[in-house]
Amino acid sequence: MEMIEIRGLTKSFGSKVALQGINIDIAEGEFLTLVGPNGAGKTTLLRILATLTRPTGGSVRVAGFDLVGQGAEVRRHIGLASHQTLLYDDLSAEENLRFYGRMYEVAELEERITALLQRVGLEHRRHDLVRTFSRGMQQRLAIARALLHDPAILLLDEPYTGLDQQAAEVLREVLVALVGRSRTVLMTTHNLERGLELCHRAAILVNGRIVYQAGQGDLDVASFREVYSNHLHVSRFTFYGGVGR
Repeated sequence: MEMIEIRGLTKSFGSKVALQGINIDIAEGEFLTLVGPNGAGKTTLLRILATLTRPTGGSVRVAGFDLVGQGAEVRRHIGLASHQTLLYDDLSAEENLRFYGRMYEVAELEERITALLQRVGLEHRRHDLVRTFSRGMQQRLAIARALLHDPAILLLDEPYTGLDQQAAEVLREVLVALVGRSRTVLMTTHNLERGLELCHRAAILVNGRIVYQAGQGDLDVASFREVYSNHLHVSRFTFYGGVGR
């Protein structure tokens, strides 16, 4: 079963084209890492999948539901964690999770909150306000929030950004557990080592287009980095008029 099906997806912001005809499928239980330079369209793609931004054209189905026409059903199947934590600074860690848990009508919510806070190493700070947390702690709490309603699909937008070593290792442990449970994951990252470590497939997004895909076993970090650099070089050369002017 394909958990995410994207066909001819486009997104424009006025005269600026962010996504140019994206076609990609992500199967149930697959972990796809998406890499690309700043401005490539990675965050835009994840925001569309999270129903935070409407596409300009094309079609998207998530967990069998139409993204545009069945947004409420889509949201019940996805969890989102990004470099913008979307947490409430003046609520405690526990209160943040309780607020989102009630929105999703999570069963046995208090037990779920305790389990997730333990999982991300924040049980001892459950009553503290989020504004007193370090960047890494806030990111860990955001991951707990994304997992709160046990979504089938997890969207991670540059989740390692700003994490200290402890927080990065906690995130890795969470991702290992997700892979073991056959959760569908789409992660964007600049960190090729982290990105290729757990994924089943990696793709490169440049100028709003998927320009390359490969199974994780087909490329090591060094060779994938070379492919990535070559695509960036061609993209920049084309943009400045060197190729196909």
